[in-house]
Amino acid sequence: MNSSPSDDGPDAAGPVPDPDGSGTPVGRRLVLTMLGLGAAGLVAAPVLQRTLESGLGALSDKDPTGLTGLLPNGGGFRYYSVATSVPKKSADDYRLTVDGLVDRPATYTLDSLKRMEQTRMVRDVQCVTGWRVPETPFEGVRLSALLDAAGVRPGAKAVRFTCFDGTYSESLTLDQARRADVLVALRMQDRPVSHSHGGPVRLYVAPMYFYKSAKWLSGITVTDSVRPGYWEKLGYDVDAWVGRSNGRDDAPTT
Repeated sequence: MNSSPSDDGPDAAGPVPDPDGSGTPVGRRLVLTMLGLGAAGLVAAPVLQRTLESGLGALSDKDPTGLTGLLPNGGGFRYYSVATSVPKKSADDYRLTVDGLVDRPATYTLDSLKRMEQTRMVRDVQCVTGWRVPETPFEGVRLSALLDAAGVRPGAKAVRFTCFDGTYSESLTLDQARRADVLVALRMQDRPVSHSHGGPVRLYVAPMYFYKSAKWLSGITVTDSVRPGYWEKLGYDVDAWVGRSNGRDDAPTT
């Protein structure tokens, strides 16, 4: 008995003709299966990437050698920590202090920072060691807004940043700190800043090499002079403009 033709073209179990007339025909069912696996891979890729990032981040917390920083991951970032371990902070116990040469010292919780006006920007991230992650979204409170709220006193020249890893520090001049592209970041890659990336709150200095964007931010202190940070004491440039410092010629990130 003859069967009627299908509106879908070749029979679901039959072969798909080879367009150049050579080779072994491939079953339509196999073609659809391969396409389905490809689509599933695209859907799963972000999940796998986040899993890999989380795993490498957890390893870096327990790696005082820094060797995990040499391992690439799907997001392009490397994980560095100068402390042997870093405590995790939640919304309940996170605090950010603003003090020093200011009229109104303040302490912020994570929720109070979230209630402030948020700024989103998308820039390349450039590490002084050479790797680059293009078009990375960051979102948070402009550092200038926190400085304005605190009331910077005459004679102030710089801002020092400390971190709850107990080791890392950074500095910017007051003019650098007031730039519109310097954030106290609460979100990175359109999700909350993870612990591995320096969360729940980190500094983000868009036009400078990434070591200036201090992770695990806990203190902002207005000072009368620039005090070299952790890496500057080891020879890195205090002014870390991408492409104009540390002997590198990388393309600027802004």
